[in-house]
Amino acid sequence: SMIGSLLYLTASRPDIIFSVCSCARFQSDPKEFHIFTIKIIFKYLAYMLTLGLWYSQDSYFELHACSDADFGGYKVDHKSTIGSCQFLENMHISCYSKKQNSVALSSTKAEYIAAGSCCAQVL
Repeated sequence: SMIGSLLYLTASRPDIIFSVCSCARFQSDPKEFHIFTIKIIFKYLAYMLTLGLWYSQDSYFELHACSDADFGGYKVDHKSTIGSCQFLENMHISCYSKKQNSVALSSTKAEYIAAGSCCAQVL
């Protein structure tokens, strides 16, 4: 239930998406470390109440997208982590991060996969 509550918050708090999703992978069989990590996320949220996404009513329709990859950054299986964010003018509308399905052989390939995922998210 703690992970479900945190997953609900990720719509307005993209700063916790990666941490929450990493803990959600072990939701069926959590260890003490995962529960400790979830408590740290709750403490972080308690101290950062004013941090979040605020949308104004006067929006423009100019879309900006950014993507990045961390080549071999996940130390357990050396898979790359990719992420992208989309902005409508200066307002954040979407954020996406995940571990790649396969091991990229170069940082260029990891960045290419991240850019492709970002384009798919925009479309």
